Amino acid sequence: MSDFHQGGVLPTFHKLGESNLEKIESDLFFHSRERPIALVLPSLYSELKGKALKGIIQELKDVKYLSKIIVTLGPCSREEYDYAREFFSVLPQSTKLIWNNGERLKEVYKTIAAAGLQLGDTGKGQSAWLAYGYIIAQKNISVIALHDCDIFTYSREMLARLCYPVANPILEYEFCKGYYSRVTDRMHGRATRLLVTPLLRSLKKICGELPLLEFLDSFRYPLAGEFSMDVDIARVNKIPGDWGLEVGVLAEVYRNCSLRRICQVDIADNYEHKHQALSSDDIEKGLLKMCIDISKSIFRTLASEGIVFSSGLFRTLIATYVRTAQDLLKRYEDDAAINGLEFDRHEESLAVEAFTRGIKVASEIIMKDPLGVPLISSWDRVESALPFILDMVKEAVDEDNQ
Repeated sequence: MSDFHQGGVLPTFHKLGESNLEKIESDLFFHSRERPIALVLPSLYSELKGKALKGIIQELKDVKYLSKIIVTLGPCSREEYDYAREFFSVLPQSTKLIWNNGERLKEVYKTIAAAGLQLGDTGKGQSAWLAYGYIIAQKNISVIALHDCDIFTYSREMLARLCYPVANPILEYEFCKGYYSRVTDRMHGRATRLLVTPLLRSLKKICGELPLLEFLDSFRYPLAGEFSMDVDIARVNKIPGDWGLEVGVLAEVYRNCSLRRICQVDIADNYEHKHQALSSDDIEKGLLKMCIDISKSIFRTLASEGIVFSSGLFRTLIATYVRTAQDLLKRYEDDAAINGLEFDRHEESLAVEAFTRGIKVASEIIMKDPLGVPLISSWDRVESALPFILDMVKEAVDEDNQ
């Protein structure tokens, strides 16, 4: 689908016409000699048993421009870790597995915590953060790419397009966010369509055209888990440890990068991965939990920009959000109709109602505790307090991989 429209404050790179993967990969291979590239794969053990990750591994076998692949594993036993090592051993690239809850890395955590630094809770954020530390310790990687391990429609073109803007020094980008369409016989991506977009636009109506809100609303898929960045960004960014990870990362990039060095790229005609249940009755599960964490992350980021929140403002915001979400819902319904897609207006409305509840819960939390759980400390902060820590991380991971 040809679409060269440039909207918002960010450069947007589209997928125009037929793919020329051979040319892109050839360029990446050339540039990777000066700017080596590492791929981070945050993976749960359960994903090793699924079809998606097996397909990803098959595609990665043919990628020649990667210097390293770092698999950062969620909590697992020794037996599961050994199985994972065997599973990923088929990759021809230099591949390391990070056993995040292994005994050696527990010693690293204790050392960091003893220095009064923030580690966050166990989860994707902490796993990715530790992978960045290991990569920084290599001292020979320039570009880091990250994507999830549950992508059913994965192709190596996704990775090539994701890496290209940062890996090609001529383009001069430091951070690149992937975006894509999520459509089967119906539209997916409810958390973006029905939560983030109407929430950001409601905040813009109330707070005015703040640069940060304009920045966040310029991303076509702000909750996408796929991005690439210069290694120095990984060094200075703080990282959220909850479902607010993606929005929190964008907020940190906004703080640490010039807008001219940030872009987004269309990486796939369509993208399919596992779907979260709505879980509208349980604030600790599914999309409702995600909604609360994302909303808290947005509110706290805005507070750091000087926005003063009050109970009155939050009441106005919730009312504005409901109207904005309902208006967007009608647009999505009409868009689905002209494309012959299924559209369950009742289910979509239930999602808006659940997200409304989630925003209320998030606002109550913010009013009680404006600061909340601190972000995971940036690696430059950790290294300034503990100059030996990156060597300790590298040694722990390397010994686990022996």
